[in-house]
Amino acid sequence: MPAGVTWGQYLSFSTAALLSMLAGSQVVHLHYKPLEDIHRYINNELKLLPDNVQEQIRKELKEEGVLK
Repeated sequence: MPAGVTWGQYLSFSTAALLSMLAGSQVVHLHYKPLEDIHRYINNELKLLPDNVQEQIRKELKEEGVLK
């Protein structure tokens, strides 16, 4: 194992790091709610594309349920 640690220490550290990452990402999503207004950002980016491409992408995103 790296740096001469035992398997138990390595696994416990890895588990703690994973749980910390998962808890942190959950807190970010609950506090900042980053996906609530994603359709606004998608529409702003689509405006930069040619009309025929916009329509195709909008159609695909509506079929997938990303855009309303």
